[in-house]
Amino acid sequence: MSSRTSRSTPRPPCRANARAYARVVGRSPGRPANARAFARVVVVLVALVACLTGCQWDGLNSLPLPGTQGRGENSYQVQIQMPNVTTLSQNSPVMVDDVTVGSVDTIEVQNWHALVTVSLNDGVELPENVTAKIGQTSLLGSQHLALVPPVDPEGRLEQGDVVPLDRAGAYPTTEQTLSSLSVVLNGGGLAQIQDITTELNNAIGGREDSVRDLLPRLDELVTSLDNQRGDIIAAMEGIDRLSVNVQNQNATLTEALTEIPPALDVLTAQRPDITAAFTSLGQLSDVVSRLIETSGADLHTNIASLTPVLAALADSGSALTDVLSVLLTYPFPQEGIDNAIRGDYANLAMTIDLSLPRLDANFLTGTPLAGRLGGLEGALGTQAAPTAAAAGDPLRGPLAPPSIQIPGLPPIPVPTIPGVGVPAP
Repeated sequence: MSSRTSRSTPRPPCRANARAYARVVGRSPGRPANARAFARVVVVLVALVACLTGCQWDGLNSLPLPGTQGRGENSYQVQIQMPNVTTLSQNSPVMVDDVTVGSVDTIEVQNWHALVTVSLNDGVELPENVTAKIGQTSLLGSQHLALVPPVDPEGRLEQGDVVPLDRAGAYPTTEQTLSSLSVVLNGGGLAQIQDITTELNNAIGGREDSVRDLLPRLDELVTSLDNQRGDIIAAMEGIDRLSVNVQNQNATLTEALTEIPPALDVLTAQRPDITAAFTSLGQLSDVVSRLIETSGADLHTNIASLTPVLAALADSGSALTDVLSVLLTYPFPQEGIDNAIRGDYANLAMTIDLSLPRLDANFLTGTPLAGRLGGLEGALGTQAAPTAAAAGDPLRGPLAPPSIQIPGLPPIPVPTIPGVGVPAP
C-alpha cells in the first residue's frame, strides 16, 4: 500500500526568510556594489540550503490548488477507509457518475489501512451507505475516487461521516489487466485453443448430422429438467433427510452389517433345503393347477353351495358366538358361572329317580324288554318302598322302635315288651 501522509507541522517560511536576508544585505551601507552582489548570492545560497535542510517539499499536490472541486464555500468533508490507495494522490478528483463533485484533501495511515479525507461541493447529496472505489481516469495512470450510490439508498452523507472499510475498494488497474492477460497468453489455456479445436474437429468430423440431431434433444432435456426443477430439489431434500437419518442410525447399521455375514452363512448352509422347498412349492402349484383344471366345475359348484352357508352364518350374527360361549361352561351359563362354582367346589341340587318304572320307561321303552322292570310298582302306580330321602338314617334305623305305617297316616310306634323283641334303646 502506497500513500502520502499530510503533516500538520507548519513549514518554515524559507522563501520569505531568503527575501528578508537579501533585503537586509542589499541595504547594508559602506560596502561596494560588487561586494553587495556577492553577499546577495551567498545569502541566497545559504537560504536555499536552509530550505532544503529544514523544509519538506511534497510538490504542488501538497497545496490546495486553485479551481479544484470541493474547495468552495459550504463544502463539506467526509472520510473513507481504503484498503489500498494504489497511486491516488492529494487533489485527485472525486467523481459521481463520471462527474467531478470534489477532490481528495488528505491521505493518512490509520492502523493497517489508509484514511482518505475528501471535500465535496455544497449541494452534492449522497446516501449514507455509499460505496467508494478507486478508478483509473486515463491510460496514463491518473487515478480518481468514485462514489457509487447503492441500489437501496439509506440516509444521507453529511459532514464528518466515515465510509467503513467494507464499502471501499478499487477497480482493476491497467497494470493488473495487462498482468492477467499476460498470464492467459503465456501460461494460461489460450495456447491450448489449437489443440482443443483440433480435437473437436476430430470428434465431430463426419458426425455433423448426429451432432445436429443431438443439439435439439439436449435442448429438450434441459427444458424438461428446468420444468422438473421443483421435483429435483424436493428429491435432493429427501436425500438430504435420508442421509441425516442414516447418519443418526450409523451405530445400528454398523451392527447390522456386522451380523449379516453370519446370517448369510446360515442361509448358505440351508441353501439345499431352501432349494428343495421352492421345488416342492413349484410341484404343489402344478398339482393345484391340474386339480383346478380337472375339477373346475365341481369347485365352482362347491363354492356356490358354500355361499348360502356363509350367508346363514353371517345372518346368525352374535347368536352363534353366544352359544359357543355356553359350550365350555355347560350346564351353567357364563353369566352365572361365578355363582355356581366357588373355587374347588360347585353348588348342585339334583333329584335322582332310580325307581324301576322310571328305569323301564327311560331305557327299555321301544325294546322287547319294555315293561319287564315295572312289576307290581308299575301295576299299582306307586313305589314299593319309600324314597331314599324318606328312608331315614340307615345306621340308626335298626335301633329305632318299630312302627306301623298306614297309608295316609303318620307312623304309629309299637310298644316294646322288656325281654322280648328288640331291646329298648
